[in-house]
Amino acid sequence: MLEEVERWLTRRSWSAADRPLERLTAARARDPHRAGVSVVLPALNEEATVGEIVEEIRRELMEKVQLVDELVVIDSGSTDATAAVARRAGARVVHRDAILPRIPAVPGKGEVLWRSLLVTSGEIVCFIDADLKDFSADFVSGIVGPLLTDPEVQFVKAMYDRPLGEAAGQGGRVTELVARPLLNLHWPQLAGFVQPLGGEYAVRRSLLERLPFPVGYGVELGLLVDALHTVGLDALAQVDVGVRKHRHQDGQALGRMAAAIYRTAQLRLSRGHLVRPVLTQFERGENGFVPHTHAVDTEERPPMREIAEYASRHAA
Repeated sequence: MLEEVERWLTRRSWSAADRPLERLTAARARDPHRAGVSVVLPALNEEATVGEIVEEIRRELMEKVQLVDELVVIDSGSTDATAAVARRAGARVVHRDAILPRIPAVPGKGEVLWRSLLVTSGEIVCFIDADLKDFSADFVSGIVGPLLTDPEVQFVKAMYDRPLGEAAGQGGRVTELVARPLLNLHWPQLAGFVQPLGGEYAVRRSLLERLPFPVGYGVELGLLVDALHTVGLDALAQVDVGVRKHRHQDGQALGRMAAAIYRTAQLRLSRGHLVRPVLTQFERGENGFVPHTHAVDTEERPPMREIAEYASRHAA
């Protein structure tokens, strides 16, 4: 791992508990306009989970304390009761196709996130996936916190454990097989992010409006890479919010996700960033996530038929 990243991990990685709600609401009170917070949930057929998430955010962060100003669910064409459930729970629901109708919408999560900027007003925009189970308001307050208390921070990702069924830490398969190797090899400054593809992150609007949005699954990687090159590593941060449980995709869906992420990276590789053959992975220790860096094999053997001994053996 780069020394710069090691220093970044000590300076820009926190726990949600590091900033209690009292500190955040005090920061909001000092400058309520500049610190306005919008929470956006992109949703497609999430009637089973979206209501609980909306209720938790409203109860804990809008009624008990005034941390969140607006809570918007962007429905990207659900065929179930997602919109009705979200509305009953207290969210403002906007259909994707009703936003900027002169530009026909295309399917994809990034499309929804991009359009959400047109129907929200907070200077801090917090994205939360709508399929989370056992949701805690810490997901929102944790990642919004650094933006409220540190003017130098502009982009904050959540980090967490991702269980796969009963297996702890085995979720995030596309992250480990595709995104983390890509980032470590081509954008090693981002090697310190525990969950680079996580759907929970908060960003200053002034930065978001300067970034292109890949329309599909590549949006998280694209925004992270482009934010790095727009504002620099020290403006990026991550916060440990515990455990993330959600609906897992099947293998084919993961393949499509991986392809979109690879394509997003490919479009950015033409900029000629540093390639560094090491991979940093994370395990949870007693005091948080611990990075472990491994060399990546880069040497390749040529086709066997180009090896003289093999050729002569078959000639005989």
